[in-house]
Amino acid sequence: MRRGEATGLRWCDLDLDGEVVQISHQVQDRNGHTVVCPPKTESSVRTLALDHVLIAALRALQAERRDHVTEPIGFLFANRHGGPLSPGYVSHTFTRLVAEAGLPPIRLHDLRHGAASLSLAAGNDLKVVQAMLGHSSIVLTADTYTSVLPCLAHSAAEATAELVLEAARKAATSLRGKAGKKHARRQKGSHSRGKKAKK
Repeated sequence: MRRGEATGLRWCDLDLDGEVVQISHQVQDRNGHTVVCPPKTESSVRTLALDHVLIAALRALQAERRDHVTEPIGFLFANRHGGPLSPGYVSHTFTRLVAEAGLPPIRLHDLRHGAASLSLAAGNDLKVVQAMLGHSSIVLTADTYTSVLPCLAHSAAEATAELVLEAARKAATSLRGKAGKKHARRQKGSHSRGKKAKK
């Protein structure tokens, strides 16, 4: 998700049983105010699948919030007044935590790029990653991740070659088996004819 999409998440956007989240709006800083507004583009409105680790973390957060309220409502990441956190505040906090952890400098937005790169490296189709990111065009996705794509192209070539070779091995084994059976039948036939001739 984009920074504004993540900070704008509400509990009603989550379907933990269905393991999905609906992205339908974002939060932005405008003239010193944090406002809820439409997503960046039409294709930014999307449904994202959630993995089991994230589902578990969200359920734990939900249970923690239930200690204070009957049912968590409103924004997942709220300020003390219940409104959404400022995206700028989230970025500054992230930068501070990265520095405190002694990690190399990384922007919050780089996590989005990292997620997309990992998804591609895991073998997911470019079209799937485009939908996940909410890009309006697959060309944008391909242009953004050109550095990852050559590695994937080589992996795809190797996987395709292995598929062909495996099929060839199976075909060869099958043909050898058939040839062996045919040879055995011929041997049996000539052996039977030999016995008849002796009689």
